Amino acid sequence: MRLDKLEIGKDAIVASVDSDDAALYQHILDMGLTPGTEVTMMKHAPMGDPVEIRLRDYELTLRLADAARIELVDVHDAHNAPRENPAPAASEHPAIGECVCRPRAGRQCAPADEPLRFALAGNQNCGKTTLFNQLTGSNQHVGNFPGVTVDRKDGRILGHDNVTITDLPGIYSLSPYTSEEVVSRRFILEEEPDAIINIVDATNIERNLYLTLQLMELDRPMVLALNMMDEVAANGGTIDVNRLEGMLGIPVVPISAAKGEGISELVEHALHVARHRELPGRQDFCPADGPDHGALHRCIHAVIHLVEDHAVRAGFPPRFAATKLVEGDALVREALGLDENELEALEHVISQMEGESGKERLSALADMRFSFIGGVCRACVVKPRESREHKRSVAIDRILTGRYAAFPAFLLIMALVFWLSFGSVGAWLKGLMEGGVAQVTAMVSDGLVSMGVNPVVRSLVIDGIFAGVGSMLSFLPLIVVLFLLLSMLEDSGYMARVAFVMDKVLRHFGLSGRSFVPMLVGFGCSVPAIMATRTLPSEHDRKMTVMLTPFMSCSAKLPVYGLLTSAFFARGSVLAMVSLYVLGVVVAAVMALIFKRTAFRGEPVPFIMELPNYRLPSAKTTVMLAWDKAKDFLQRAFTIIFAASIVVWFLQTFDGQLNVVADQSHSLLAGLGGIIAPVLEPLGFGDWRASTALVTGLLAKESVISTLAVLLGTESAAALTGLFTPLTAYVFLVFTLLYPPCVAAIGAVKNELGPRWAVAVFALQCVVAWVVAFIVRLVGLALGFV
Repeated sequence: MRLDKLEIGKDAIVASVDSDDAALYQHILDMGLTPGTEVTMMKHAPMGDPVEIRLRDYELTLRLADAARIELVDVHDAHNAPRENPAPAASEHPAIGECVCRPRAGRQCAPADEPLRFALAGNQNCGKTTLFNQLTGSNQHVGNFPGVTVDRKDGRILGHDNVTITDLPGIYSLSPYTSEEVVSRRFILEEEPDAIINIVDATNIERNLYLTLQLMELDRPMVLALNMMDEVAANGGTIDVNRLEGMLGIPVVPISAAKGEGISELVEHALHVARHRELPGRQDFCPADGPDHGALHRCIHAVIHLVEDHAVRAGFPPRFAATKLVEGDALVREALGLDENELEALEHVISQMEGESGKERLSALADMRFSFIGGVCRACVVKPRESREHKRSVAIDRILTGRYAAFPAFLLIMALVFWLSFGSVGAWLKGLMEGGVAQVTAMVSDGLVSMGVNPVVRSLVIDGIFAGVGSMLSFLPLIVVLFLLLSMLEDSGYMARVAFVMDKVLRHFGLSGRSFVPMLVGFGCSVPAIMATRTLPSEHDRKMTVMLTPFMSCSAKLPVYGLLTSAFFARGSVLAMVSLYVLGVVVAAVMALIFKRTAFRGEPVPFIMELPNYRLPSAKTTVMLAWDKAKDFLQRAFTIIFAASIVVWFLQTFDGQLNVVADQSHSLLAGLGGIIAPVLEPLGFGDWRASTALVTGLLAKESVISTLAVLLGTESAAALTGLFTPLTAYVFLVFTLLYPPCVAAIGAVKNELGPRWAVAVFALQCVVAWVVAFIVRLVGLALGFV
């Protein structure tokens, strides 16, 4: 039987994995789907595909097409057979010197005042960024969706000003399936940190240790941080830390990153191994007398002897280079520069191992690592009963990923997010902020008048700065509330379920379920959404997602929506705003179908992703995120918006001879806006003031409102009705929704994909915005709207 045919609630043993895609085959093995592994079919997505399976004490999703590559034997009813736990016995701490596998001494010790650099590495969802926050005290965002750490983050360890730590992207192995795995490996090899802190989820230690073994092969000083040990103990489990240290040959420190427990001990051990250059005491995980009669052991050691001189010149540890060559790692092979005779000898050695062991090379390596890990867990780990977190997740998933309830639940959750952001809590807070801004503006204006300040200067302060910046500040509550709610969904683990539920839907548009999360983040801000596409394993999906993400309505457009909808649609303002969000999604879907048949032909990459347990969002993290977003908004308000308000005020106050104009239509700004206005005339808002507002919106979308406020001298509905009708106001909103994002987002596209793609995104959105806005206007006129 193949895995795609396994019934829900049945167990089976993996017999073999077939794939003509080497990278996919490697990734399937790295995730633990090796021959001999027992898997349980948990559920199907609401549309039947993908499926969720359980193996090695965690949940994994994959599509039916990929599940069909996995052959099964011994199909039976699901059970929860307890693993044989180790007999209690005294164990000694290897770092003291009693154990053969204690850390090896490296180069001479580093001076006490020498700066140190650490790399923080671990699987996704293991608490890595939470630990980084504890170590550095920095305000990093912690998310529960795989791949939230999409960029390098540096910080100084608290109490140690000369010690820097780098938070690397969350990875499952050092095999280059995604660009993030390459980034992490390259950082450790090329930048040579003084030590590695490897954080491991103690509740899922078997899969997490797979990366640990690969990091040990890099032969760098390292410490193992066993995170979530409080959860292991609470559920009746335990881990013999001393015995685990003895079997691995590296220091092991139990911690709880969320509670801040064990952090000081972790830092103490990390500083010790870094300053004393202590290397892992074990690098060889293949027994010379194993089930394959030592075939893989002989193979790896033969390759080490063959390429050792090349590895030393290239800066690779020989053991690491040898295992990567056996895997067929193209990056390592190219770096070593082997000649034709050496490559032939290498292939001969590997082929001989395959013949003697009866296993394909990638499968042999994965099985070797997991077999060693299995022995370690049998000796050191008392397996806990099913955790409260897992029971809770299974119960919640019956609704949120259930066949009939998943889509209604998603729509209900998103509707609640938008209603709280725009229609109740956000609107109430916005009213309070508007009142405060109005009071401060009136006080400053009265003060300037009483001081006899020149009218032009007073106009600059009140009509320029306060009208522009003040109008922006009133929308701060809406943006903060929206980001708070999106952060809570991300931290809880729900975002991963959304990707699981939406995968089959997105596949019709040429994307995978993983693409849904960056696009959902785009509702908050396009910049982190574009950066989040780094977690996508294929260039096809990544480029297509980057092209589509700017069509999602970012929070910076909220001030534009809020002002015009309240001015022209009154009680229907919430419905009008929601319609814009829906329109953005519809346009993105249409463009995706066009891309699928033109520039991005081909199927999306396989959907293989871990489903983390649901966890309550961290109050500290949520507040930190709110503060970060508020700070970012305020920085833009008092920098970009401040400068833009002054520039707009100057251009609309003076003419070409720098005389103060009585009629703004004779101003410098009117002349500049008049150049663009003819292009927008067919859309119904060819007024120079509207076109000028759109141009300044390219700096930051919030500038659209601040510019209109400066040009009109007010944000009142009466002033806006002189510029728009209800129909043209809605068409203007549609154009604002779809035309190019801010320069920061275009810059993010340039950084991720290059200048040609940045130009392509800019040009595409200009064309799409004009065409869709024109269609909306024609439809509105045909329906009798004005």
